Amino acid sequence: MTIIKEILTRLIILVFGLTIAHIGVTLFLLANLGSDPFNVLIQGLFRTLSALPGFGFLTHGYTHMSICFIIIVALLIIDRSYIKIGTLVCMLLGGPIIDVCTILFGSIINENSPYIVRIIGLVLGCIILAFGMTIVIKSESGTGPNDLVAVVISDKSHKPFSVIRIITDVCFAAIGFFLGGNAFIGTVICAFLVGPVAGFFMPFNQAWIERVVEKMK
Repeated sequence: MTIIKEILTRLIILVFGLTIAHIGVTLFLLANLGSDPFNVLIQGLFRTLSALPGFGFLTHGYTHMSICFIIIVALLIIDRSYIKIGTLVCMLLGGPIIDVCTILFGSIINENSPYIVRIIGLVLGCIILAFGMTIVIKSESGTGPNDLVAVVISDKSHKPFSVIRIITDVCFAAIGFFLGGNAFIGTVICAFLVGPVAGFFMPFNQAWIERVVEKMK
């Protein structure tokens, strides 16, 4: 029962962190100042592939799902220990959480809000995203495929997560922009802010999560 209790505790922590992270994602999206780096990549791939013969059926959503699937398959080959039930939870709950948060915050910040409000919302969203993301990662129950890219590279290279996150985000954005994705000021802020903020929060969140799990044993 102890193992089951620990798994459930970590899953609850993951969902808590996932909710916080997607509140940040929602604020980022509502600010409407550019897509996050991973979605710039998805958008660029979608626009490039959908223009090719035989790919007319493709949508942004299908492209996103396909890339996530490719990442998961690659990780299953490289190191399957990174693929956990939380990875599936992140994929299933992310969208609905954003939908609910959009309803809650859509009247507070949107594309018609003053520019300064949108900038503040964007920066605040990136900070909240980074904070929630580190809770998800340190829950050790799995995380979303796009976040796993930086996690795995950081672990395998023994380099700081904050630095690797910046590098992966810049690569996502650069490739996506080259392929026709929309990158704007929000994309740049996200690429250079989320990694360092996540690196700052990571040890703190790891410490309290370990305390919670230990108490639940």
